[in-house]
Amino acid sequence: MATEQEKVVIVGQGYVGLPVAIRANEVGYNVVGVDVDKRRIDDLQAGRSYVDDISNSTLEAAARSGRYLPTADYADIAGFDLAVITVPTPLSESLPDLSYIEESARSLALHLKPGATVILESTTYPGTTEELLVPILEAGSGLKAGRDFYAGYSPERIDPGNKTWGFVETPKVVSGIDAASLEKVQQFYGRLVNQTVAVSSPKEAELTKLLENTFRHVNIALVNELAIYAHQLGVNIWEAIDAASTKPFGFMKFTPGPGVGGHCLPVDPSYLSWQVRRKLGQNFRFVELANDINDHMPDYVVQRLMLMLNKKQRSISGSTILLVGLAYKKNTGDIRESPSLRLIELLLDAGATLIAVDDHIESHRWPAGVQQVVLDEATIAAADIAVLLTDHDDLDLSVLATSAVPVLDTKNKMRAEHIERL
Repeated sequence: MATEQEKVVIVGQGYVGLPVAIRANEVGYNVVGVDVDKRRIDDLQAGRSYVDDISNSTLEAAARSGRYLPTADYADIAGFDLAVITVPTPLSESLPDLSYIEESARSLALHLKPGATVILESTTYPGTTEELLVPILEAGSGLKAGRDFYAGYSPERIDPGNKTWGFVETPKVVSGIDAASLEKVQQFYGRLVNQTVAVSSPKEAELTKLLENTFRHVNIALVNELAIYAHQLGVNIWEAIDAASTKPFGFMKFTPGPGVGGHCLPVDPSYLSWQVRRKLGQNFRFVELANDINDHMPDYVVQRLMLMLNKKQRSISGSTILLVGLAYKKNTGDIRESPSLRLIELLLDAGATLIAVDDHIESHRWPAGVQQVVLDEATIAAADIAVLLTDHDDLDLSVLATSAVPVLDTKNKMRAEHIERL
Protein backbone atom coordinates (compact mmCIF):
# COMPACT_ATOMS: atom_id res chain seq x y z
CA MET A 1 0.00 0.00 0.00
CA ALA A 2 1.06 3.57 -0.68
CA THR A 3 1.46 6.03 2.15
CA GLU A 4 -0.93 8.92 2.62
CA GLN A 5 2.04 11.28 2.53
CA GLU A 6 2.64 10.49 -1.16
CA LYS A 7 0.77 13.04 -3.27
CA VAL A 8 -0.33 11.94 -6.74
CA VAL A 9 -1.79 14.30 -9.33
CA ILE A 10 -3.94 12.96 -12.18
CA VAL A 11 -4.35 15.58 -14.90
CA GLY A 12 -7.62 14.88 -16.69
CA GLN A 13 -10.62 13.33 -14.96
CA GLY A 14 -12.33 11.71 -17.91
CA TYR A 15 -12.76 8.11 -19.03
CA VAL A 16 -9.03 7.44 -18.57
CA GLY A 17 -7.99 9.74 -15.73
CA LEU A 18 -10.85 9.15 -13.32
CA PRO A 19 -10.32 5.36 -13.03
CA VAL A 20 -6.59 5.99 -12.43
CA ALA A 21 -7.36 8.58 -9.76
CA ILE A 22 -9.88 6.39 -7.96
CA ARG A 23 -7.61 3.34 -8.01
CA ALA A 24 -4.67 5.40 -6.72
CA ASN A 25 -6.92 6.60 -3.90
CA GLU A 26 -8.01 3.03 -3.13
CA VAL A 27 -4.42 1.84 -2.65
CA GLY A 28 -3.63 4.69 -0.29
CA TYR A 29 -2.28 7.62 -2.27
CA ASN A 30 -3.29 11.20 -1.54
CA VAL A 31 -4.82 12.06 -4.91
CA VAL A 32 -5.54 15.37 -6.61
CA GLY A 33 -7.68 15.06 -9.74
CA VAL A 34 -7.32 18.07 -12.03
CA ASP A 35 -9.67 18.92 -14.88
CA VAL A 36 -10.28 22.19 -16.71
CA ASP A 37 -13.95 21.28 -17.21
CA LYS A 38 -15.60 22.98 -14.22
CA ARG A 39 -18.82 21.04 -14.83
CA ARG A 40 -16.97 17.78 -14.33
CA ILE A 41 -15.31 19.01 -11.16
CA ASP A 42 -18.69 20.12 -9.79
CA ASP A 43 -20.09 16.65 -10.50
CA LEU A 44 -17.14 14.90 -8.86
CA GLN A 45 -17.32 17.10 -5.77
CA ALA A 46 -21.04 16.30 -5.52
CA GLY A 47 -20.40 12.57 -5.87
CA ARG A 48 -21.94 12.31 -9.34
CA SER A 49 -20.03 10.08 -11.73
CA TYR A 50 -20.17 10.62 -15.49
CA VAL A 51 -17.95 7.59 -16.19
CA ASP A 52 -19.89 4.33 -16.38
CA ASP A 53 -17.11 2.24 -14.83
CA ILE A 54 -16.99 4.45 -11.72
CA SER A 55 -20.17 4.37 -9.61
CA ASN A 56 -21.46 7.17 -7.42
CA SER A 57 -20.82 5.01 -4.36
CA THR A 58 -17.19 4.57 -5.42
CA LEU A 59 -16.82 8.33 -5.73
CA GLU A 60 -18.41 8.81 -2.32
CA ALA A 61 -15.97 6.33 -0.78
CA ALA A 62 -13.05 8.26 -2.27
CA ALA A 63 -14.45 11.50 -0.83
CA ARG A 64 -14.90 9.92 2.61
CA SER A 65 -11.26 8.84 2.62
CA GLY A 66 -10.21 12.49 2.69
CA ARG A 67 -7.53 11.62 0.12
CA TYR A 68 -9.27 12.56 -3.15
CA LEU A 69 -9.55 16.19 -4.19
CA PRO A 70 -11.21 17.01 -7.54
CA THR A 71 -10.16 20.50 -8.59
CA ALA A 72 -9.79 22.90 -11.50
CA ASP A 73 -7.07 24.87 -9.69
CA TYR A 74 -3.46 23.87 -10.37
CA ALA A 75 -2.47 25.57 -7.11
CA ASP A 76 -3.81 22.45 -5.38
CA ILE A 77 -1.08 20.26 -6.92
CA ALA A 78 1.78 21.99 -5.09
CA GLY A 79 4.30 19.58 -3.63
CA PHE A 80 3.23 16.58 -5.72
CA ASP A 81 5.39 13.45 -5.74
CA LEU A 82 4.01 11.93 -8.93
CA ALA A 83 1.81 13.21 -11.76
CA VAL A 84 0.01 11.33 -14.52
CA ILE A 85 -1.15 13.18 -17.65
CA THR A 86 -4.34 11.66 -19.13
CA VAL A 87 -5.55 14.52 -21.34
CA PRO A 88 -7.09 14.20 -24.82
CA THR A 89 -4.93 14.13 -27.94
CA PRO A 90 -7.45 14.78 -30.71
CA LEU A 91 -6.93 15.44 -34.39
CA SER A 92 -7.29 19.01 -35.62
CA GLU A 93 -7.89 19.17 -39.38
CA SER A 94 -6.35 15.66 -39.64
CA LEU A 95 -3.21 16.72 -37.74
CA PRO A 96 -2.22 15.70 -34.18
CA ASP A 97 -3.24 18.26 -31.56
CA LEU A 98 -0.88 18.03 -28.60
CA SER A 99 -1.93 21.34 -27.06
CA TYR A 100 -3.53 19.64 -24.04
CA ILE A 101 -0.29 17.81 -23.26
CA GLU A 102 1.69 21.01 -23.67
CA GLU A 103 -0.61 23.00 -21.40
CA SER A 104 -0.57 20.27 -18.75
CA ALA A 105 3.22 20.02 -18.86
CA ARG A 106 3.64 23.78 -18.45
CA SER A 107 1.29 23.77 -15.45
CA LEU A 108 3.04 20.79 -13.84
CA ALA A 109 6.47 22.32 -14.43
CA LEU A 110 5.60 25.28 -12.19
CA HIS A 111 5.20 22.87 -9.25
CA LEU A 112 7.79 20.25 -10.19
CA LYS A 113 10.20 19.47 -7.34
CA PRO A 114 13.39 17.40 -7.21
CA GLY A 115 12.63 13.70 -6.93
CA ALA A 116 9.14 13.93 -8.46
CA THR A 117 7.92 11.72 -11.32
CA VAL A 118 5.81 12.70 -14.35
CA ILE A 119 4.12 10.02 -16.46
CA LEU A 120 2.33 10.55 -19.76
CA GLU A 121 -0.61 8.26 -20.57
CA SER A 122 -2.21 10.19 -23.43
CA THR A 123 -2.01 8.44 -26.79
CA THR A 124 0.55 10.01 -29.09
CA TYR A 125 3.28 9.34 -31.65
CA PRO A 126 6.65 7.74 -30.73
CA GLY A 127 9.01 10.37 -29.38
CA THR A 128 6.50 12.64 -27.66
CA THR A 129 7.61 11.94 -24.09
CA GLU A 130 11.29 12.62 -24.71
CA GLU A 131 11.02 15.25 -27.46
CA LEU A 132 8.02 17.30 -26.26
CA LEU A 133 7.01 16.56 -22.67
CA VAL A 134 10.46 16.45 -21.02
CA PRO A 135 11.78 19.69 -22.61
CA ILE A 136 8.66 21.59 -21.45
CA LEU A 137 9.06 20.25 -17.90
CA GLU A 138 12.73 21.18 -17.87
CA ALA A 139 12.19 24.67 -19.26
CA GLY A 140 9.40 25.48 -16.81
CA SER A 141 11.03 24.06 -13.70
CA GLY A 142 14.73 24.66 -14.20
CA LEU A 143 15.29 21.00 -13.31
CA LYS A 144 17.00 18.33 -15.41
CA ALA A 145 15.22 15.10 -16.32
CA GLY A 146 17.10 12.00 -15.24
CA ARG A 147 19.09 14.00 -12.71
CA ASP A 148 16.50 16.02 -10.77
CA PHE A 149 13.22 14.34 -11.69
CA TYR A 150 11.90 11.18 -13.34
CA ALA A 151 9.72 10.78 -16.44
CA GLY A 152 8.09 7.97 -18.38
CA TYR A 153 5.22 6.80 -20.56
CA SER A 154 2.51 4.22 -19.92
CA PRO A 155 -0.24 3.87 -22.54
CA GLU A 156 -3.81 3.75 -21.28
CA ARG A 157 -5.73 0.55 -21.94
CA ILE A 158 -9.14 1.52 -20.60
CA ASP A 159 -11.97 -0.42 -22.23
CA PRO A 160 -15.18 1.24 -21.02
CA GLY A 161 -17.88 -1.22 -20.03
CA ASN A 162 -15.59 -4.26 -20.01
CA LYS A 163 -16.55 -6.27 -16.92
CA THR A 164 -13.75 -8.82 -17.35
CA TRP A 165 -10.73 -6.68 -18.17
CA GLY A 166 -10.96 -3.59 -16.01
CA PHE A 167 -8.17 -1.19 -15.09
CA VAL A 168 -6.74 -3.48 -12.40
CA GLU A 169 -6.91 -6.71 -14.44
CA THR A 170 -5.42 -5.36 -17.66
CA PRO A 171 -1.59 -5.59 -17.86
CA LYS A 172 0.02 -2.11 -17.88
CA VAL A 173 2.88 -1.35 -20.26
CA VAL A 174 5.44 0.90 -18.54
CA SER A 175 8.58 2.76 -19.57
CA GLY A 176 11.01 5.41 -18.39
CA ILE A 177 13.52 7.78 -19.94
CA ASP A 178 16.21 5.93 -17.97
CA ALA A 179 16.49 2.97 -15.60
CA ALA A 180 15.71 5.03 -12.50
CA SER A 181 12.60 6.52 -14.13
CA LEU A 182 11.39 3.09 -15.22
CA GLU A 183 11.74 1.88 -11.64
CA LYS A 184 9.59 4.78 -10.39
CA VAL A 185 6.92 4.28 -13.06
CA GLN A 186 6.80 0.51 -12.56
CA GLN A 187 6.62 0.91 -8.79
CA PHE A 188 3.62 3.23 -9.07
CA TYR A 189 1.58 1.10 -11.46
CA GLY A 190 2.64 -2.06 -9.66
CA ARG A 191 0.54 -0.83 -6.75
CA LEU A 192 -2.46 -0.11 -8.99
CA VAL A 193 -2.69 -3.12 -11.32
CA ASN A 194 -2.06 -6.86 -11.22
CA GLN A 195 0.70 -6.93 -13.82
CA THR A 196 3.13 -4.47 -15.41
CA VAL A 197 5.05 -5.03 -18.64
CA ALA A 198 8.27 -3.03 -18.96
CA VAL A 199 9.70 -1.93 -22.32
CA SER A 200 13.07 -0.39 -23.03
CA SER A 201 12.07 3.22 -23.70
CA PRO A 202 9.02 5.53 -24.02
CA LYS A 203 9.15 5.22 -27.82
CA GLU A 204 8.40 1.50 -27.64
CA ALA A 205 5.59 2.12 -25.16
CA GLU A 206 4.13 4.87 -27.35
CA LEU A 207 4.27 2.60 -30.39
CA THR A 208 2.66 -0.24 -28.42
CA LYS A 209 -0.53 1.77 -27.99
CA LEU A 210 -0.62 2.79 -31.64
CA LEU A 211 0.02 -0.80 -32.75
CA GLU A 212 -2.85 -2.13 -30.64
CA ASN A 213 -5.38 0.30 -32.05
CA THR A 214 -4.07 0.23 -35.62
CA PHE A 215 -4.50 -3.55 -35.54
CA ARG A 216 -8.14 -3.15 -34.52
CA HIS A 217 -8.72 -0.29 -36.95
CA VAL A 218 -7.43 -2.22 -39.97
CA ASN A 219 -9.35 -5.39 -39.12
CA ILE A 220 -12.59 -3.50 -38.53
CA ALA A 221 -12.12 -1.80 -41.89
CA LEU A 222 -11.71 -5.23 -43.48
CA VAL A 223 -15.02 -6.56 -42.15
CA ASN A 224 -16.77 -3.25 -42.86
CA GLU A 225 -15.80 -3.42 -46.51
CA LEU A 226 -16.70 -7.11 -46.60
CA ALA A 227 -20.13 -6.26 -45.15
CA ILE A 228 -20.81 -3.80 -47.97
CA TYR A 229 -19.88 -6.24 -50.71
CA ALA A 230 -21.48 -9.25 -49.02
CA HIS A 231 -24.81 -7.41 -48.90
CA GLN A 232 -24.55 -6.59 -52.58
CA LEU A 233 -23.69 -10.22 -53.34
CA GLY A 234 -26.57 -11.52 -51.25
CA VAL A 235 -24.31 -13.18 -48.68
CA ASN A 236 -24.91 -13.12 -44.91
CA ILE A 237 -21.65 -11.62 -43.59
CA TRP A 238 -22.66 -12.21 -39.97
CA GLU A 239 -23.12 -15.94 -40.51
CA ALA A 240 -19.78 -16.15 -42.30
CA ILE A 241 -18.03 -14.32 -39.43
CA ASP A 242 -19.60 -16.65 -36.85
CA ALA A 243 -18.54 -19.68 -38.87
CA ALA A 244 -14.98 -18.39 -39.27
CA SER A 245 -14.84 -17.77 -35.51
CA THR A 246 -15.11 -21.50 -34.87
CA LYS A 247 -11.54 -21.89 -36.16
CA PRO A 248 -9.42 -22.30 -33.03
CA PHE A 249 -6.28 -20.77 -34.53
CA GLY A 250 -5.27 -18.11 -37.06
CA PHE A 251 -8.50 -16.06 -36.83
CA MET A 252 -9.73 -13.30 -34.54
CA LYS A 253 -13.34 -12.15 -34.62
CA PHE A 254 -14.13 -8.59 -35.69
CA THR A 255 -17.62 -7.42 -36.63
CA PRO A 256 -18.86 -4.63 -38.93
CA GLY A 257 -20.70 -1.56 -37.72
CA PRO A 258 -21.79 1.97 -38.61
CA GLY A 259 -18.23 3.30 -38.22
CA VAL A 260 -15.63 3.65 -35.48
CA GLY A 261 -15.59 6.08 -32.59
CA GLY A 262 -14.21 6.99 -29.21
CA HIS A 263 -10.87 8.54 -28.35
CA CYS A 264 -8.79 5.75 -29.94
CA LEU A 265 -9.68 4.19 -33.28
CA PRO A 266 -10.59 7.34 -35.23
CA VAL A 267 -7.47 9.10 -33.92
CA ASP A 268 -4.58 6.84 -32.88
CA PRO A 269 -3.70 5.23 -36.24
CA SER A 270 -3.58 8.71 -37.80
CA TYR A 271 -0.92 9.71 -35.25
CA LEU A 272 1.24 6.85 -36.48
CA SER A 273 0.55 7.65 -40.13
CA TRP A 274 1.40 11.32 -39.55
CA GLN A 275 4.70 10.48 -37.83
CA VAL A 276 5.72 8.08 -40.62
CA ARG A 277 4.99 10.76 -43.21
CA ARG A 278 6.71 13.49 -41.20
CA LYS A 279 9.85 11.54 -40.28
CA LEU A 280 10.22 9.17 -43.22
CA GLY A 281 8.34 10.82 -46.08
CA GLN A 282 6.34 7.64 -46.61
CA ASN A 283 2.60 6.91 -46.67
CA PHE A 284 1.27 4.35 -44.21
CA ARG A 285 -1.07 2.84 -46.77
CA PHE A 286 -2.85 0.35 -44.50
CA VAL A 287 -3.86 3.10 -42.08
CA GLU A 288 -4.96 5.50 -44.79
CA LEU A 289 -7.07 2.82 -46.48
CA ALA A 290 -8.63 1.81 -43.16
CA ASN A 291 -9.41 5.46 -42.41
CA ASP A 292 -11.12 5.83 -45.76
CA ILE A 293 -13.31 2.74 -45.27
CA ASN A 294 -14.26 3.35 -41.65
CA ASP A 295 -14.84 7.09 -42.12
CA HIS A 296 -17.39 6.40 -44.85
CA MET A 297 -19.45 3.79 -43.04
CA PRO A 298 -21.98 6.45 -41.90
CA ASP A 299 -22.44 7.31 -45.60
CA TYR A 300 -23.17 3.66 -46.28
CA VAL A 301 -25.74 3.61 -43.46
CA VAL A 302 -27.46 6.62 -45.04
CA GLN A 303 -27.48 4.82 -48.39
CA ARG A 304 -29.09 1.74 -46.85
CA LEU A 305 -31.71 3.85 -45.06
CA MET A 306 -32.49 5.64 -48.31
CA LEU A 307 -33.01 2.33 -50.13
CA MET A 308 -35.24 1.01 -47.34
CA LEU A 309 -37.35 4.19 -47.37
CA ASN A 310 -37.62 4.01 -51.16
CA LYS A 311 -39.47 0.73 -50.73
CA LYS A 312 -42.14 2.72 -48.86
CA GLN A 313 -42.18 5.42 -51.57
CA ARG A 314 -40.55 7.85 -49.15
CA SER A 315 -37.39 9.90 -49.15
CA ILE A 316 -35.07 10.76 -46.29
CA SER A 317 -36.23 14.35 -46.56
CA GLY A 318 -39.35 14.70 -44.45
CA SER A 319 -38.99 11.29 -42.82
CA THR A 320 -38.72 10.77 -39.07
CA ILE A 321 -35.76 8.54 -38.30
CA LEU A 322 -35.26 6.88 -34.93
CA LEU A 323 -31.63 6.42 -33.87
CA VAL A 324 -31.24 3.75 -31.20
CA GLY A 325 -28.01 4.27 -29.25
CA LEU A 326 -25.62 7.15 -29.92
CA ALA A 327 -22.50 6.32 -27.88
CA TYR A 328 -19.59 4.84 -29.79
CA LYS A 329 -19.58 1.74 -27.55
CA LYS A 330 -22.27 -0.23 -25.76
CA ASN A 331 -22.94 0.39 -22.07
CA THR A 332 -20.98 3.66 -22.00
CA GLY A 333 -21.93 7.31 -22.41
CA ASP A 334 -18.86 8.15 -24.49
CA ILE A 335 -19.98 9.94 -27.64
CA ARG A 336 -16.54 11.26 -28.65
CA GLU A 337 -15.95 10.73 -32.37
CA SER A 338 -18.96 8.41 -32.44
CA PRO A 339 -20.11 7.50 -35.97
CA SER A 340 -23.60 8.55 -34.85
CA LEU A 341 -22.44 12.19 -34.94
CA ARG A 342 -21.48 11.99 -38.61
CA LEU A 343 -24.68 10.07 -39.37
CA ILE A 344 -26.73 12.79 -37.64
CA GLU A 345 -24.98 15.45 -39.70
CA LEU A 346 -25.68 13.62 -42.96
CA LEU A 347 -29.34 12.92 -42.15
CA LEU A 348 -30.06 16.47 -40.98
CA ASP A 349 -28.46 17.82 -44.16
CA ALA A 350 -30.75 15.50 -46.12
CA GLY A 351 -33.84 16.95 -44.42
CA ALA A 352 -34.70 14.19 -41.94
CA THR A 353 -36.35 14.68 -38.57
CA LEU A 354 -34.27 12.85 -35.98
CA ILE A 355 -35.32 11.31 -32.68
CA ALA A 356 -32.95 9.22 -30.58
CA VAL A 357 -32.68 6.97 -27.54
CA ASP A 358 -29.60 6.81 -25.30
CA ASP A 359 -29.84 7.21 -21.53
CA HIS A 360 -26.06 6.97 -21.15
CA ILE A 361 -25.20 10.29 -22.82
CA GLU A 362 -24.60 13.30 -20.56
CA SER A 363 -27.27 15.95 -21.19
CA HIS A 364 -24.76 18.66 -22.12
CA ARG A 365 -23.22 16.34 -24.73
CA TRP A 366 -26.52 15.48 -26.42
CA PRO A 367 -26.22 16.34 -30.14
CA ALA A 368 -28.06 19.39 -31.43
CA GLY A 369 -30.97 18.88 -33.77
CA VAL A 370 -31.96 15.53 -32.27
CA GLN A 371 -34.96 15.03 -29.97
CA GLN A 372 -34.33 12.70 -27.04
CA VAL A 373 -37.07 10.08 -26.62
CA VAL A 374 -37.70 6.78 -24.86
CA LEU A 375 -37.83 3.46 -26.66
CA ASP A 376 -41.48 2.41 -26.54
CA GLU A 377 -44.27 1.50 -28.94
CA ALA A 378 -45.49 5.10 -29.30
CA THR A 379 -42.01 6.34 -30.20
CA ILE A 380 -41.49 3.60 -32.75
CA ALA A 381 -44.91 4.17 -34.28
CA ALA A 382 -44.03 7.85 -34.80
CA ALA A 383 -40.94 6.93 -36.83
CA ASP A 384 -40.78 6.06 -40.52
CA ILE A 385 -37.65 3.99 -40.00
CA ALA A 386 -35.25 3.06 -37.18
CA VAL A 387 -31.57 2.22 -37.05
CA LEU A 388 -29.80 0.39 -34.23
CA LEU A 389 -26.37 2.00 -33.78
CA THR A 390 -25.37 1.03 -30.21
CA ASP A 391 -26.73 -2.09 -28.53
CA HIS A 392 -26.76 -1.01 -24.87
CA ASP A 393 -27.88 -3.76 -22.52
CA ASP A 394 -30.58 -1.52 -21.05
CA LEU A 395 -32.36 -1.19 -24.39
CA ASP A 396 -35.44 -3.36 -24.82
CA LEU A 397 -34.95 -4.25 -28.47
CA SER A 398 -37.99 -6.53 -28.46
CA VAL A 399 -40.25 -3.53 -29.05
CA LEU A 400 -38.32 -2.87 -32.27
CA ALA A 401 -38.30 -6.49 -33.30
CA THR A 402 -42.09 -6.82 -32.91
CA SER A 403 -42.98 -3.50 -34.55
CA ALA A 404 -43.94 -2.96 -38.18
CA VAL A 405 -41.46 -0.11 -38.67
CA PRO A 406 -38.50 -0.94 -40.93
CA VAL A 407 -35.28 -1.33 -38.96
CA LEU A 408 -31.65 -1.30 -40.05
CA ASP A 409 -29.75 -3.37 -37.49
CA THR A 410 -26.03 -2.52 -37.62
CA LYS A 411 -25.26 -4.84 -34.69
CA ASN A 412 -26.97 -8.09 -35.75
CA LYS A 413 -29.16 -8.19 -32.64
CA MET A 414 -32.67 -8.78 -34.03
CA ARG A 415 -34.51 -11.14 -36.35
CA ALA A 416 -37.74 -10.27 -38.18
CA GLU A 417 -38.91 -9.78 -41.76
CA HIS A 418 -38.95 -5.97 -41.46
CA ILE A 419 -35.37 -5.89 -40.13
CA GLU A 420 -32.36 -5.58 -42.40
CA ARG A 421 -28.83 -6.17 -41.20
CA LEU A 422 -25.81 -4.12 -42.17
